[in-house]
Amino acid sequence: MLNRRHIRIKVLQAFYAFSQSNNDDLVSGEKEFMHSMKKIYDLYIYLIQIYIPLKRLANIKIEEAKRSFLEKDKQVFSKAFVSNNIIKSLESSSQLKKTAADLKINWEGVEENELIKKLYKSIYTSPSFQDILNSESSNFDDQKFHLINLFKEEICNFELMHHFFDEKSIYWQDDLDHVSSMVIKTLKSIDADLSFKVMPLWKEDEKEFALNLFRQAILNKSSNDSLLQKYSKNWESERLAKMDSLLMNLAITEAKEFSSIPLKVTLNEYIEISKYYSTPKSNGFINGILDKIFEDFKKDGKLKKVGRGLIG
Repeated sequence: MLNRRHIRIKVLQAFYAFSQSNNDDLVSGEKEFMHSMKKIYDLYIYLIQIYIPLKRLANIKIEEAKRSFLEKDKQVFSKAFVSNNIIKSLESSSQLKKTAADLKINWEGVEENELIKKLYKSIYTSPSFQDILNSESSNFDDQKFHLINLFKEEICNFELMHHFFDEKSIYWQDDLDHVSSMVIKTLKSIDADLSFKVMPLWKEDEKEFALNLFRQAILNKSSNDSLLQKYSKNWESERLAKMDSLLMNLAITEAKEFSSIPLKVTLNEYIEISKYYSTPKSNGFINGILDKIFEDFKKDGKLKKVGRGLIG
């Protein structure tokens, strides 16, 4: 589920938190880091279940409308949303039920119910939800398209839900876009036989990559800081901002410790990350410093890369 870019960002956040704390216990830092990674998966399980309480509320609204006789229009009584096969697949997934139960993640509770009511009220008049209600198609691909469109256009952009998640984890705002894309990918994977697999948090070897990058960055920070001071001595001292220093620490660590990652990939990744997590001019500064360091590493034979073209 996690890609390398997002893993690097999460390592950066954990590295920053660890460097700001008075704690020098690496084991404790690793536990806190892995807890923050687990929280990403919690967010995914929250979001992939969102249609289940929405369907439950939609059924209640239909029954209320039938009893009141106040609204007779087709949209109120439309069962196109509650009979959507994609939602049925989510409801019937034993894997999703077990995962949600194990993690104790659901949309039950006073705060959760209030949020679902507000979300339903918000999306009900939206074009994407009205497209579902007005649809007479029972075609599986049409149902999937409309449900995904509703998620992309309305659900993942609902501000009150953002506030709800912010209260649960300070980092979830940074995770929301990536996790939303994983939810969409999961919905797209549902077949006509209504089967799908809940994504795992880690791909093969990615957990090891994340932990090693975090661990080695901390262990090598003192020597990397000395190296950065040497290569940035011609720059004003204020240019070596805290986040710039941490980003370059990670880049140097990755270049030296991960023999299978091309040097250009490492350089480009941290320059891109700096555009979002440091100052407006940081990417040019970081590019210049790292380029010099990496060139000298290559000359001095300090980079051990496995495979052709990885050191260029």
